[in-house]
Amino acid sequence: MRIGHKRLRLQTTITLMICLIVVLVLVIVYVMFGMRFSREAQASLENKAVTIARTVSRTPMVVEELREPADSGSIQRYAMDISAINDVQFVVVMDMQGIRRSHPDPGLIGKHFMGGDETEALHGKETVSVAEGSLGYSVRAFSPIFAPDGAQVGAVAVGISLSSVRSAVQQNRWIIYSGILVGGLMGTLGAVLLARKFKRMMFGMEPGEIAKLLEERSAMLQSTKEGILAIDRESRVTLVNAEARRLMGSVGLCQDPLGKLVGQLWPLLRMEKVLENGEALQDKEVEQSGITLLVNVVPLRVNGIIEGAIATFRDKTEITILMERLSGISLYAEALRAQTHEFMNKLHVIMGLNTMRSYDRLEEYLTDTLQSIRTEADSVVRQVKDPVMVGFLLGKLSRIREADVRLVIREEGVLPECADHEVSRELVTIAGNLLDNALEAVQGADNKQIGLGFCYEDNRLTFQVSDNGAGISAEDGAHLYEQGYSTKGSDRGVGLYLVRRSVAKLGGSITYDSREGEGTEFTVQIPYRAKTD
Repeated sequence: MRIGHKRLRLQTTITLMICLIVVLVLVIVYVMFGMRFSREAQASLENKAVTIARTVSRTPMVVEELREPADSGSIQRYAMDISAINDVQFVVVMDMQGIRRSHPDPGLIGKHFMGGDETEALHGKETVSVAEGSLGYSVRAFSPIFAPDGAQVGAVAVGISLSSVRSAVQQNRWIIYSGILVGGLMGTLGAVLLARKFKRMMFGMEPGEIAKLLEERSAMLQSTKEGILAIDRESRVTLVNAEARRLMGSVGLCQDPLGKLVGQLWPLLRMEKVLENGEALQDKEVEQSGITLLVNVVPLRVNGIIEGAIATFRDKTEITILMERLSGISLYAEALRAQTHEFMNKLHVIMGLNTMRSYDRLEEYLTDTLQSIRTEADSVVRQVKDPVMVGFLLGKLSRIREADVRLVIREEGVLPECADHEVSRELVTIAGNLLDNALEAVQGADNKQIGLGFCYEDNRLTFQVSDNGAGISAEDGAHLYEQGYSTKGSDRGVGLYLVRRSVAKLGGSITYDSREGEGTEFTVQIPYRAKTD
């Protein structure tokens, strides 16, 4: 809300609006009830005057005195008593000629009644009027007086001063004023408390800030690469972002799930179970229509009470691709580290021989080293034409030499350069993990040796890695490709799992032949299109 160029705070706006509404209601109440109370107060006094007039007109003593006029003063005394008891201005009894038989001023007794409004009463009718008499303006009630035989013998007038009427009306108005004042104070206090309550409920934020926050939240939810699905306590979907709609469409589910029960829509998420027990589900694999999703479901708690649940999910294929790429990068990094370490060792030897001035021995060492490196490099470059694989294998040779293991590259096959860079990267992942497994397998052998062979024919590549380690038992072979399964300790069992995933991704196959105590040979066959013949 703005006043001029100044924007009012939410708390101030709510307080002002509620106070304005309270004021309007109280004004309406005052107008309606004030007029009604005024009318009722005047009507009540008029009824009082009429009742007194009727009572006096039916008093036997008054009737007898008017039938047989006598100057006994009984009517005057009676009228004065009635006037004092009922707190009225006057009670005047008159005969049929309008001559007063009683009056608060004894000097006016015997004189004609003033005002002119007594005529109808002298003709047998009850009336109520406002007129000016000898005592000023007053509300007058007239009642005819009849004898037992039915003949009218006079009339009685009961008057209440208009000042008394105004006083009664004003008294009622003060009651209304008091009610309005109390109502206004309570309304203002309620408005302030309600405004503070709203402010606390909205964490002290203004409407503009809340709108901005909601826009930012919506933008973040719609731009995130993970599918997000939220439900309330009744398991009805309350939120779904664009990625969730896309993934749900790809697995054949409804892309507009808002308001639907999640148990009927997608029971495999098990979000209702999370609502019941409050336990989160982490990294749960859900397969739907041939697509595997990695799902996390957590309960939503407000003040310690579960108000709903939220599920985030993503296509596991994307995560697997990322893992494989990271695995390939780690293999490159490990190869570079090995080369650096080997190079530093050689530099130390060269520096030591130079310091001792053993130039003959230094020349011999350099010749042998260069010859060994040239032989290995020539062998790799001669049989492996793919630059990525050449760089990888040359780095891997350094680590293998550090482990005192001999790498034998079989000469009967050639690995041509791959036309698809994605296949080349996957092949690095496969070769790296198989060579790492072979390197660990030969650690207990006397003559440590790893064999590597390629065979390319008819757009299909056969890739073999062998070792002379302890071999694989039948029990271990049944779980060989399972993620997390390893005989080498915890936090292992990833390498062969990634190899199988990469092979499956390329549309190939992997087999192994193992003899306990003699070694193991893995054979990988994948479609492979060479860049050139």
